[in-house]
Amino acid sequence: MTIETLRVELGERSYDIRVGSAIIGTIGAVCRDAVAGRRVAVVTNTTVGPLYADGVVDSLTAAGFTVLRIEIPDGEEHKTSVTLTSVYDELIKGGLTRDSLLVALGGGVVGDLAGYAAATYLRGVPFVQVPTTLLAQVDSSVGGKTGINHPLGKNLIGAFHQPRAVLIDVDTLATLPQREYLGGLAEVIKYGVVLDGEFFAFLEQNVSALLARDRQTLVRAITRCCALKAWVVEQDERETGLRAVLNYGHTFGHAVEALTGYTAVLHGEAVAIGMVRAAVLAEARGYSSAGDTRRIRALVEALGLPTELPSFDAGSYRDVLLRDKKARDRGLDFVLNRGIGGHEIVRIENLSEVFGICGVGE
Repeated sequence: MTIETLRVELGERSYDIRVGSAIIGTIGAVCRDAVAGRRVAVVTNTTVGPLYADGVVDSLTAAGFTVLRIEIPDGEEHKTSVTLTSVYDELIKGGLTRDSLLVALGGGVVGDLAGYAAATYLRGVPFVQVPTTLLAQVDSSVGGKTGINHPLGKNLIGAFHQPRAVLIDVDTLATLPQREYLGGLAEVIKYGVVLDGEFFAFLEQNVSALLARDRQTLVRAITRCCALKAWVVEQDERETGLRAVLNYGHTFGHAVEALTGYTAVLHGEAVAIGMVRAAVLAEARGYSSAGDTRRIRALVEALGLPTELPSFDAGSYRDVLLRDKKARDRGLDFVLNRGIGGHEIVRIENLSEVFGICGVGE
């Protein structure tokens, strides 16, 4: 059992990320090192719970914890204040105190919602991330962004609250539905496009291994993604500058999710579409070449992800984009790739220009 360990250096909020195969059973020891208290709530969902919660509970119990198990419905449509309140209800009834711990066992919805519950319950309690989807393993479990959706937009309600540890077991990906697994690969591609050209080339060279869910390839890819994200978060924990680069593909991606009701298009699929739009816009603005755009589109397609915007009119896209967190008093910030491996954050006031270049409303 080989474990890759990374450190997110944030002073007193620093923590380790552990990546490996067959390591979910070490969660008890991880949590014992993370907190002094011995009460823990495992927040999971109705899909992941039956697969992994018993093993996690057993490990925690063996480590001396008293465990409360909380299951929430599965799906982005349940990342709401209603579900959040149900978690609060269970924590209060279970008697969890400030020295208790939450464990988020599941994908991005579980991690974001349980993390926000931890950030706000009793004004803040510690939590540990155990992400079971590729998307959560390489992105949402690291960096302390927590939150829920609002009917008018994604992740509009939330807080920064760093976990005490992140435990990533690639074996959990074996049970992940194919569509969700492919969606996670969109976030993997993102890191290569805007932060690491050599990693992008590695992905191009290992398409077959990634599609086959080869453990060694996954450990290497996930570890690199987490290292890149840790580096960004260490420099810009609260997204006042550099961290915004991790929103590559997310501007149009979040718009696609909102317009399709957060159910018809998965987050990773929406990000894939958004990355291709961002690449087209970067090329038009002279930050990258047509060859760069072709490589990005080709890798997205090779990994089974969509590239075309859903057919909504320009007015609908405009309304949703202007509610995005990246909207400012004058215009909207777009993260564009500079070649492959670099980035540029650009304020664009004229959305009609963007729409024309990106084919919105066609």
